[in-house]
Amino acid sequence: MTQMTTLTRRSFVITASAFAGGLAIGMVPAGAATIDREPWADPKEANEFSPWLVVLPTGEIVVRVTMPDIGNGVMTQFAMSVNEELRADWSMIRAEYADTNRGFREDNDYIKIGGPVAYFSGRSTSDDRMEKALQIGASARERLKAAAAQTWGVPAGEVEAENSTLTHKATGRTLTYGDVAEAAAKVTLENEPALKPRSEWDTLTKISPSKLQNPMLVNGSAVFGIDVNVPDKVYAALKQVPVQGGRLKSFDKSAVQNMPGVLDVVAVDPDEERKPISVQSPFPLSFSAAQAGVAVIAEHYWQAKTALEALPIEWDLGDGVQWTSNETVKNAALEAVQSEGEIASAEADAPGKIAASAKIVEQDYYSGYADQAPIEPLNGTALVTDDRVDVWMPTQHTHLTHCVAAEETGLDIKDVYIHQTFVGGGFGRRVFGDDTRMVVAIARKFPGRPVHTIWSREEATSQGRYRAMAAVKLKAGLGEDGYPTGLLVRHAGKGQGDRALKDNAYSAGGGIPSLQVEQHVLPLNFMVGAYRAPLYNTNSFAMESFIDELAHEAGIDPLAYRLKLLEPWADKGWAKLLQTLADRAEWGKSLPAGQGMGLAITNWGHAGRPEHGTTAAAVAHVDVSKSGELKILQLDVGADAGTIVNPDGFDSQLQGGTVFGLNMALLEDLEIENGAIVSNNFDTYPMLRLRDVPTNIRTHLDATSGHDRINEIGEPAVGPVGPAIANAIFRATGKRIRELPIRKADLSWS
Repeated sequence: MTQMTTLTRRSFVITASAFAGGLAIGMVPAGAATIDREPWADPKEANEFSPWLVVLPTGEIVVRVTMPDIGNGVMTQFAMSVNEELRADWSMIRAEYADTNRGFREDNDYIKIGGPVAYFSGRSTSDDRMEKALQIGASARERLKAAAAQTWGVPAGEVEAENSTLTHKATGRTLTYGDVAEAAAKVTLENEPALKPRSEWDTLTKISPSKLQNPMLVNGSAVFGIDVNVPDKVYAALKQVPVQGGRLKSFDKSAVQNMPGVLDVVAVDPDEERKPISVQSPFPLSFSAAQAGVAVIAEHYWQAKTALEALPIEWDLGDGVQWTSNETVKNAALEAVQSEGEIASAEADAPGKIAASAKIVEQDYYSGYADQAPIEPLNGTALVTDDRVDVWMPTQHTHLTHCVAAEETGLDIKDVYIHQTFVGGGFGRRVFGDDTRMVVAIARKFPGRPVHTIWSREEATSQGRYRAMAAVKLKAGLGEDGYPTGLLVRHAGKGQGDRALKDNAYSAGGGIPSLQVEQHVLPLNFMVGAYRAPLYNTNSFAMESFIDELAHEAGIDPLAYRLKLLEPWADKGWAKLLQTLADRAEWGKSLPAGQGMGLAITNWGHAGRPEHGTTAAAVAHVDVSKSGELKILQLDVGADAGTIVNPDGFDSQLQGGTVFGLNMALLEDLEIENGAIVSNNFDTYPMLRLRDVPTNIRTHLDATSGHDRINEIGEPAVGPVGPAIANAIFRATGKRIRELPIRKADLSWS
């Protein structure tokens, strides 16, 4: 199982066991912790080796993990990598979240391994993280072997380690890892052991263990942010300025201060001056800016919420009110892409080559704002005193949360303690730290007691960090053979405009010889952020829909057209993936009227480099009735991340990303009214229900290239789903989908 953070003494069990005879590699000082003392009080008392691993006398092994697990399996994956070299009984392994405070206090690898994403809930298989995990396991294994050799008086080279058992074959003697943990704690290796070659792996790529936290999820003992229950806790209900970017003018505290349970009413001012922190934040702290807001603090949440609803508040809504509706935003974005924008990338005179082409094709595409909508509402608990702050947070980035809490309180980074909880859905919403800032800002106005701030569903949705709205104009010149001579891309939105457009494989060394990318940044008030592959998802829709349109204009089969464009591209995994899925889906077979097949292929993370990132593809088979009712009969999906280290985990992420992409393409679009988001709960913001999910989603893990890289899958899978469905709709009805979500389109045909 997974050991979760508690109010204090997070590492007490570990350090107490070390004192009793356990191997604590980089944990709290052996013998330092007592029931009344924080285990991090004086780390110099310990006889430790590194912060990552503990072997208990019982044989249990605790792996410390920096990445919060948001259901994507990063905690389990890191432990798997450790155990590839450690050779322990998997049933004896559990995981624990690493302590950011210790990372700052001891200047250790917690902060260093992985760079800005060291404490991020994304992938755990980057080269530096994998190497570190493998080395942790190898070092511990050799220490355990050395301790057994000392016990038996034999050379360490004669001791074998497997399945948590140490064996001396010549004499038949055995010991468990727990038996020698105390002695192993005193072993110092002369040299770090070499890692075995990948060809000898028998855990990674070979087994698919269930997530380590699954037992806790099943029995209800897993602690999410909303579950945190610490002594003397109070609650805060929050209301922020309805139009993002506005300010608070006034509120009448006296109107609610005598209501039952009410303790205080506090305001949060985003313009308040804050003391700079003493360390480098993983991301700019400006990312964590909070909106102006008011919170009612009470003994119970319902008391706080009831009083908040009765509180008279006057807002200065600001300039955002100019965006009166979805149409206002869309029209401004589509108008912008009709004129030249700031050039972000220019190669080989694309405009000139387009102008000289035999045929010119151009189309506009649009997608609106979408919310991550995690099932656990935004929330967090903070206790602020004069000399310390403790924060219990379901964050996606523990390191950033630590830095935000330090800046917001003005305390030294070493006086901040982050207690990472499980996360009830992230999808990018909990990355930027604005939720942490609000939680700490409210708590520091009510010091001395833990304050649990909870966003209502309506508040969380109207105060999102949304998937960015995007309008894209794509313009291509076609030669006599029907293939592009050049491509012009114009993007309008707010941030991240050219991402995943200039780095598509067709132009990055592929079959489109020239490219120019331009962008317009609009003065929008809506906050945007990560949304399971930031803007790659909508850019994928535009690019793969347009490639399909070019194939149609050229009179060439969409599969053959893409394969021809990919011929010069050095990464042959793209073509293999696309061809495999097309074959499995029986591309080209005869279909009845009203049915069609469409395909798409995309990549997240390659940045113009072959055999980088993860390539994802989808083939959709749809049925559209004459009245316009859409049914998705089959989806064949696959991804090439190089090497798959956990097949079940990979498959789970591929399926999850596909469903996420379905939801985004078919349904999601936030409604805007006078600068505010008004579709702020599930009755007005449509989401896929279980009954709506296609029953025939087929994943194909054998379509991968087997390249040495080990890349992520959680984000890339969302990209090709929408355009594959849109392209299938065209083949079924003759109608092109150039705006998401598809639910807004008239699909009727005759």
